[in-house]
Amino acid sequence: MFGVVLWSDEQEQKAVTWCEDHGDLAFYRNTDDSNTCDLDAGDWVHFDMTMERSQRFAHNPKLIHEGVYPDLAVALSAASVKPTIHAASARQENSVVPRRESAQVIPLMAHRTARRGAADPVHAHQA
Repeated sequence: MFGVVLWSDEQEQKAVTWCEDHGDLAFYRNTDDSNTCDLDAGDWVHFDMTMERSQRFAHNPKLIHEGVYPDLAVALSAASVKPTIHAASARQENSVVPRRESAQVIPLMAHRTARRGAADPVHAHQA
């Protein structure tokens, strides 16, 4: 699976990755001292994934492209802070149930292209 590192701790050899399928985050912890993979926030990685106790865990991460999305964690955090109106409170105030909004899409490619001006990293590793 491909993903973008949202957070990492170099000393503890831990990372949290946002997965390409937009499912749950994948957690990584290096337990093998001989296998070092320095991961930083914004790095685009490929990894094996397992599920344990309803949590995703990343294994064998391989760096595909360094620092591609350095501001992704901030963009996701800002998108999630959007205020929500609960149907019960809206009925009490206005007697109208608010319309459900569609998902907010974070424009990754536009942000990366404007910042780096580089070729699409999805296809760069296939060359």
